[in-house]
Amino acid sequence: MSRFKPTVFKGAATALITPFRNGAVDYEAFGSVIEEQIRRGVDGLVIAGTTGEGSTLSHEEHVEVLRYAVEKAEKRVPIIAGTGSNDTDYAILLSRAAQDVGCDALLLVTPYYNKATPKGLILSFKAVADATKLPCILYHIPSRTGVTMTMPVYKELAKHERIVGVKEASGNFSLIAELAAECGDSYDIYSGNDDQIVPILSLGGVGVISVLSHLVPEDTHRMVMSYLEGNVSESCALQLKYIPLIKALFSEVNPIPVKTAMGLMGKCSGELRLPLCEMEDGTKAALVNVLRTYKLLK
Repeated sequence: MSRFKPTVFKGAATALITPFRNGAVDYEAFGSVIEEQIRRGVDGLVIAGTTGEGSTLSHEEHVEVLRYAVEKAEKRVPIIAGTGSNDTDYAILLSRAAQDVGCDALLLVTPYYNKATPKGLILSFKAVADATKLPCILYHIPSRTGVTMTMPVYKELAKHERIVGVKEASGNFSLIAELAAECGDSYDIYSGNDDQIVPILSLGGVGVISVLSHLVPEDTHRMVMSYLEGNVSESCALQLKYIPLIKALFSEVNPIPVKTAMGLMGKCSGELRLPLCEMEDGTKAALVNVLRTYKLLK
């Protein structure tokens, strides 16, 4: 079947950090990071998602960082708003606010903690998708949410005209292969794990929502586009080249290492919000060594 839904992006979209300073959002650093990411070739920006510490932003902060990103990007790349929640009504509220400030799409994580049934997942996602006119990308990350998507759920949600993509961070390649086989005309599939970009592209994926692209945006973009253009060997070489860096960026829970790296590189303060905290000395030292290996630090 031919695809009948819009594509939000192809390539690499950065799951962007939210810089803090002295407990508040550091908009000067945020703007600089956005500008650099766009200048260096990313294909989209995800704002206030997992890496952006959306779960610890106040409602006012959440809406304001979305507004700021939209204004800063000036339509040069799509702005994808992280608006998922375990409270469906709040997800609807955030999603409507994202639409109001001009975001281009929504990223909707599976409702966490409540542990909804398959029927509940379907009803929740449909309710949020019905609340705006924006295209929606589902976000499947059971290691964080305790909720696993199944094929019957994917198949039912594929019928919704505004549910257009999936960020797959489950690592379950059997599920991803079945998803591509059964619903490939309804969903654009994005890797949610930087160490699995090429494997997911090989199953029909069209991109990645990436942490790695904070540090090497050009090569993350190129990893995807070279594959889509038929240069599989170049894509594979880039995937393998960055495995040690990816491993370092996930040596503690995301976004602790990437924010630490960005701080070390002078792009933000590196400040986190509890319950996230500073890296342990050992993993931080290892991160520094890897950054130096890739010539990202002197």
